[in-house]
Amino acid sequence: MISIQKFTVNPFQENTYVLYHENGDCIIIDPGFYEDHEKDQLLQFIKQKNLKPIQLLNTHAHLDHIFGNKFVADTFGLVPYMHELELETHEKATTIGLMYDLPFDAYSGKPELLNESDKIKLGDDELSIHFLPGHSRGSLGFYCEKQGFIISGDVLFNGSIGRTDLPGGDFATLMRSIKEKLFLLPDDTIVYSGHGPETTLGQEKISNPFLS
Repeated sequence: MISIQKFTVNPFQENTYVLYHENGDCIIIDPGFYEDHEKDQLLQFIKQKNLKPIQLLNTHAHLDHIFGNKFVADTFGLVPYMHELELETHEKATTIGLMYDLPFDAYSGKPELLNESDKIKLGDDELSIHFLPGHSRGSLGFYCEKQGFIISGDVLFNGSIGRTDLPGGDFATLMRSIKEKLFLLPDDTIVYSGHGPETTLGQEKISNPFLS
């Protein structure tokens, strides 16, 4: 069984997720750790739970979701995984950080690539990959059918949707990703978003003002 720990970090109040299995393996998704005390929270949690990080995943490569990629990679010997269409954004991250007056050391290696045919293994559990462009060119969601949840990045929020005014964003594409892909999943699927509280797909179908 997979358990989920959320850390809300950095000036953008981004949600970083640690998915951990009862066997002690864990996956870190969208490490947004910027300040040292935020990084310490992750280390303390991993030590407390006696976890072994085995994979680093990015739903997309906007800087608030990758601030901590280098830290996680260096600390645990991991390589970030993302969609190929996010590589350009990833390469420009330090420059974009300076535009926000948020300098940081970015991961300088070559990320590994993910696509919809891949599966993410965690113990005896599995995550499937959903390609959900619109907020960014290569946004991904990580879906656990067995436990009924998806880590959706900045595609869909509780009562809102991802912004589309950044490079690579497109409103019509985002709407298709939500309505023609996310909304095909069961209504009781829990959505763990890149910002804000959790929701369910059924709740968003009913009450999200952008999707009515």
